[in-house]
Amino acid sequence: MNTELKMALDLLEKEKDISREVILEAIESSLVAACKAHFGKDSAGHERENFRAEVDRETCDFHVYEELTVVEEVENEETEISLVDAKMIDSGYEVGDVVSREVQSKDFGRITTQNARNVILQKIREEERRVLYDQYYAKEKDIVTGVVQRRMGKNISVNIGKVDAILNENEMVKGENLRPTERIKVYILEVRETTRGPRVLVSRTHPELVKRLFESEVTEVRDGVVEIRSIAREAGSRTKIAVWSNDPNVDAVGACVGLNGSRVNSVVSELRGEKIDIINWNENPALMIENALSPAKVVVVLADPEERTAKVVVPDYQLSLAIGKEGQNARLAARLTGYKIDIKSESQANAIEGFYEGFYDDDDEDEYDEYDDEYGAYEEDYAEDYGEDYAAPETGYAEEEQE
Repeated sequence: MNTELKMALDLLEKEKDISREVILEAIESSLVAACKAHFGKDSAGHERENFRAEVDRETCDFHVYEELTVVEEVENEETEISLVDAKMIDSGYEVGDVVSREVQSKDFGRITTQNARNVILQKIREEERRVLYDQYYAKEKDIVTGVVQRRMGKNISVNIGKVDAILNENEMVKGENLRPTERIKVYILEVRETTRGPRVLVSRTHPELVKRLFESEVTEVRDGVVEIRSIAREAGSRTKIAVWSNDPNVDAVGACVGLNGSRVNSVVSELRGEKIDIINWNENPALMIENALSPAKVVVVLADPEERTAKVVVPDYQLSLAIGKEGQNARLAARLTGYKIDIKSESQANAIEGFYEGFYDDDDEDEYDEYDDEYGAYEEDYAEDYGEDYAAPETGYAEEEQE
């Protein structure tokens, strides 16, 4: 038994996950190549193709043979053997049979042996790269934990196990200061196969990073009971996600928030304080847009599914909150719903002739007046609780609440 070879194969399979069969085939190929190099071309000037190598899969003992065709009269000694000589080996041989005669590999020269060794090492390196590529390709579009290594110009090298991934400048969160040895979660964007091994590109800004983080924190999302239907993200600042429950007994928003906010806070902590709004998904575009504009209160939503546009009316004191700082809340709501949203205050909407046209007709006027009365009662309750000044747009309360 070739104990040393067997131990080496076991070690490669255990540590590098390289198949024994692949290495054994590489050894056989290298032995055949060594034979061709050692014996050279045949008398006709052609490269000899009649060599065969065998490695026992159990004992790892190997043998090399040259295959000779049995003929009546030998014309090419490198590839043929006479019937008389074949009968001396085994009386059962006939013309046309193939005789396998063992070649002593120990007679190979130093250069030939070195070449065979290089062939095996090259195959091991290729197989190692292939195994690594397969491992990380399977993780593409998923998150992994990495350790920040060093800066490479404007990019950062992140070790994610057996390879160093690249976090490009445009995939970093603006203002996030990543230090060496720091552990972070990254989203694997792409895995490319190169001659130097897999090249892995990762991201900290991709919206799917948030989805994967919720999958890891929320059992209901991981099991498919709660679905994250839509995500809109401005990395480092704010994210809105729309969730839907496939089980009427499970509150989708509550499941994602967790007891005392434990689940969502874990995600927020990983994202370095990025604010996350969780809303209920609704197939009704008007209700969906109303939810998406949270925390702002909405009076009326006029949605056009064909044009993918919507008119939204909010209380005067809620206008700045609905739009958000630098338009962020409205922008994220538009991305989340896929609608182009035009937000107006009640005063602005009432001042525009025909703004409500198409939202209700004469038959619906009584119903709309009833809704308007209900909203008026809401305003009165709000003013009673917080004081008249808070309801006035000029006090700046909406800006303070948004901040």
